[in-house]
Amino acid sequence: MKKANQLRKIEIIRDYTQYAAGSVLIKWGNTWVLCTASVEEKVPPFLRDTGRGWVTAEYSMLPSCTPQRKDRDIKKLKMDARSTEIQRLIGRALRASIDMAKLGERQITVDCDVLQADGGTRCASITGGMVAIELAVQRLLKNKVISENPIVHRVAAVSVGVCDGVPTLDLDYVHDSSAEVDLNVIMTDDGKFVELQGCAEHKPFGDEHLMAMISLAKKGLKQIFKLTR
Repeated sequence: MKKANQLRKIEIIRDYTQYAAGSVLIKWGNTWVLCTASVEEKVPPFLRDTGRGWVTAEYSMLPSCTPQRKDRDIKKLKMDARSTEIQRLIGRALRASIDMAKLGERQITVDCDVLQADGGTRCASITGGMVAIELAVQRLLKNKVISENPIVHRVAAVSVGVCDGVPTLDLDYVHDSSAEVDLNVIMTDDGKFVELQGCAEHKPFGDEHLMAMISLAKKGLKQIFKLTR
């Protein structure tokens, strides 16, 4: 059993699929996410003729990723609110890594499919998605589609929380579902924040717990960036 200040075991298997420009299977404890990056020579209408590219993301939990089967979104004819919110978060986070002018008028779409869920799927998706983008960019550079590396920062994410009064790093489902505070921290590899997403589940929390959680997150992200390099 991991300690409150430890990460779960993280393994990143690169080039996991054949056809995507970049792909990884990220195993983060018992959370497994397949992240694939696809490159298209087009951009959304609002970016046409600007010379700038775009990065976006899609997120889905496969039916058997949890103990009870989860219906596919197509069965409801719409994506559920949670998945929509998470994929927007992933897209925002990954766009912070890219100089869109250097990418040129092309779009990278990162698909994050949760194969197995045990808490922290959005953090695993962002972290794995970043590696998938790097692999896709390496291919673009190798094939001389682009001349400059558009990646200006790596990004990664980790969850922290307060469980039974104790600041805790990297929440699995058991801790996440019972935490008094739940916070996702997304940062660049030079130590700047991209997004903080969190809330108190039971009662408000003070500066002491907030700073303790951020300190834990920074410690965990330092290890994660070392792994993704």
